[in-house]
Amino acid sequence: MKWTEDRSTNVDDRRASGGSGGAIVGGGLGTLIIAAIVFFLGGDPSAILSSGVSNTGAQTEQRELTEADKKIGEMIEMITAENEETWTKVFAENGLKYQPARVVLFRSNTDSGCGMAQSAMGPFYCPTDQSVYMDMSFFNELQEKFGAKVTEFTVAYVMAHEMGHHVQNLLGTLNETDKARRSRRYSEAQLNQISVATELQADFYAGVWSRITGDREKSFIEPGDLEAAMNAAEAVGDDNIQKRSQGYVNQESFTHGSSAQRKEWFMKGYNTGDIKQGDTFSQLLR
Repeated sequence: MKWTEDRSTNVDDRRASGGSGGAIVGGGLGTLIIAAIVFFLGGDPSAILSSGVSNTGAQTEQRELTEADKKIGEMIEMITAENEETWTKVFAENGLKYQPARVVLFRSNTDSGCGMAQSAMGPFYCPTDQSVYMDMSFFNELQEKFGAKVTEFTVAYVMAHEMGHHVQNLLGTLNETDKARRSRRYSEAQLNQISVATELQADFYAGVWSRITGDREKSFIEPGDLEAAMNAAEAVGDDNIQKRSQGYVNQESFTHGSSAQRKEWFMKGYNTGDIKQGDTFSQLLR
């Protein structure tokens, strides 16, 4: 990935502050969305949904950012800026106004609009405060636990996926999926399918972002970058996660889609570059 000169001011770097205490309240919209997205990294959403109110009581610990830390922060600012420019363009072309998301970098834990953000949750999007939360240690786990080869564009893909959830929030998609969950008209298997459609659409949007950004910023995507994104998508497919964590695959419990589906929808977004081609719900919920 070739870095551009663009930098966003919508990055809140809290890594020098360590962790902080706080509470998380189960049952709300934010909690449900986090629970769905947690499976992006192989986490256990039941721990969040059943947590009720908890207080970690952790103390804030100040630390200096290393030069490597600062370089990572700069990369996140660049990727965030490229998301803002691309989605502002896409929304304008469709007669809409894009509202940028905030990106929060943290270590261990931090407060979010959806409750306590923790490293074990990995990257997630909180619709309540329209922010993406990232502990960069996730990428070590992605490589060591799930077999992905992590590159700079792997980080870009993960961020683009979470920004895809922000796009869904702005377009009202997350509100509709939450209504479906609250309606109690659907079985657990059906709700899982809705979750899969939601996540695959976020992968599709990540592909759209990659294509349009690459066209706008020449040489932004370098040889091997798409393969890195596909490798990450494969690593966090439900079938791969289940094989590695429990030794077998249960397709009815999928919440994010198989490795093949995640790669397919990312590449469909990249090949079409058209946000209107990403109706995963009509295709998966027939």
